[in-house]
Amino acid sequence: MYGEEKRGQPPYDPRLMIKLLVYGYCTGVFSSRRIQKRLQEDIPFRVLAAGNDPDFRTISDFRKIHIATLQNLFEQVLEMALESGAVKLGRVSVDGTKVKANASKHKAMSYGRMQEKQKQLKEEVKQLLQQAEAADEEEDRRHGNKRGDELPDELRRRETRLAKIKMAKKVVEQRAREKAAAAGKDAAEAKKAKPGEKDQYNFTDPESRIMKGGDGFVQGYNAQAAVEAERGLIVGQLVTEAANDKEQVEPMVAAIEQQSGQRPQAILADTGYCSEENLAHLESSEQPERKIEGYIATGKQKHDERRTPCKRGPLPKGATRVERMRRKLQTKVGKAIYAARKCVVEPVFGQIKQARGFRQFLLRGKAKVQGEWALVCLTHNILRLFATQ
Repeated sequence: MYGEEKRGQPPYDPRLMIKLLVYGYCTGVFSSRRIQKRLQEDIPFRVLAAGNDPDFRTISDFRKIHIATLQNLFEQVLEMALESGAVKLGRVSVDGTKVKANASKHKAMSYGRMQEKQKQLKEEVKQLLQQAEAADEEEDRRHGNKRGDELPDELRRRETRLAKIKMAKKVVEQRAREKAAAAGKDAAEAKKAKPGEKDQYNFTDPESRIMKGGDGFVQGYNAQAAVEAERGLIVGQLVTEAANDKEQVEPMVAAIEQQSGQRPQAILADTGYCSEENLAHLESSEQPERKIEGYIATGKQKHDERRTPCKRGPLPKGATRVERMRRKLQTKVGKAIYAARKCVVEPVFGQIKQARGFRQFLLRGKAKVQGEWALVCLTHNILRLFATQ
């Protein structure tokens, strides 16, 4: 009828969209385009969609918009497993893996290069302005009007690039100040902190970092997971832009408590997590039942190197926490407990990256990447619960 309000098609049921995403991540189908293709070809996807056929843009937008809600599903599924008595936290193995960001490392620029490029662009802008002025004067002399149709575009491109570099420099400089403040420097010192010449900024995903992974250097994030030994469930997860694991013990303990509702009895981790501060944090609680037993390697061991037998007798007075941990892991009990770490957490990353093929985040920005990692960990737990029921 003329004048009647016309609306678009009804929105897809959020439960349908969540089912498609969860099933996709469970079966190694991560991209929205591949999910749309499976909706046309695979019976399980068609059954879950109940005859609906959302396009890839709808699937992609739903994931971006509702990533925080999808992140909460990780905690809900974990809570169900814990409440059913399927899991009770005892010893938990912690590790991190580098996952490529949705950004190229070739789109990154060092602080030193920014300074060079800024000077170069300023000089080019100056020269273009001079050329534009000369061209205007010549056209005024010949035609009495101004044109300069080509030079303003050249000028605009360079000014846009210059503005982006200025913004990037400010971000890198702010990171340097925050890093100095976190290191314990006073406000005056932190304010004066300067970035290193090699400090990087990526123009595609500014929150990602260049870090060393198993296959060389990647532009990515450090994805952390804590895994319990009984069923291989992930009981705590987070994403950090830190290239190493030195500062991740305290955040991971907090993540485990928040996401599982339980405090682990012991933490097993490799040498990347070893520091006096981390070991002190595990022992810091005044309540004995709140203290966490640590089994953290104090150094790397070569494949052909034999472990030093445990020395007898008391440790010397004033021994550091790291020295006490080294002695602890030389005992028969300590060796046996720590040896279980590899069999618990490393297979999880193998299942996620090799078996399911998740090697790159699809979303950009730390908050959205955190949500996507939670979705990956959620689907890992669903598969483990199904396999061990």
